[in-house]
Amino acid sequence: MTNASLPTTINAAEAAHFGSLAAEWWDPKGSSAMLHKLNPVRLGFIRTAIDAHFGGDGKSRHPLVGKAVLDVGCGAGLLCEPLARLGGAVTGVDAAPENIEAAKAHAALSGLAIDYRAGEIAAQGLGQFDVVTCMEVIEHVMDPAAFVGELVRHLKPDGLLLLSTPNRTAASRIFLVEAAERLGQVPRGTHDWDKFLTPEELTTLLEDSGLEIVDMKGIAFSPMSGLHLSSKMALNYILSARLRG
Repeated sequence: MTNASLPTTINAAEAAHFGSLAAEWWDPKGSSAMLHKLNPVRLGFIRTAIDAHFGGDGKSRHPLVGKAVLDVGCGAGLLCEPLARLGGAVTGVDAAPENIEAAKAHAALSGLAIDYRAGEIAAQGLGQFDVVTCMEVIEHVMDPAAFVGELVRHLKPDGLLLLSTPNRTAASRIFLVEAAERLGQVPRGTHDWDKFLTPEELTTLLEDSGLEIVDMKGIAFSPMSGLHLSSKMALNYILSARLRG
């Protein structure tokens, strides 16, 4: 496959937007504050899914030992680092070179060996992985179907895909776009509500690429519990999937 024919999924304007925030990714009170709050919730789902898929008992500190992990749209490494601490051989790819530089610097400070790459996922020459993660990314790409195809192409036949994204509902427009941006929980211009995918739409995309959903949960918010896994998917949802057959 020539470079000219590689799938192009990066939205240059989106990449520039997130790249401009690179210096603040690791500040839990900065422009990525919402991601820092989301991360523990996502990791809880991810850990459960990993144990279920690979036969773990939930007790091991390093359930990803011997597993190759790819995080697509990794930003500055907020998910890559805990995945590496779980024992995975982690590769992170992001559209913004600024994010990758921030990720490399933070991983070095953390003493973690993570393979970070900038650019189109299709252009990296990577092989297949036991686990592919993609958190809050698909709503920012140019062609969601082509993007899912790339995720699948990098998944081993017995691999596990983990993906999260906002739902396209009236509630997400109010709370994730208007309120969150106005209150400074996410930077202005981060979200385009019209590009959010409903669970039904995303399920169709995944099934059309040969995947089957294993589990799907909402990420909800309440004043008492904060962000938490829930059966309610009006704001955000996270799923695990595997290749059919």
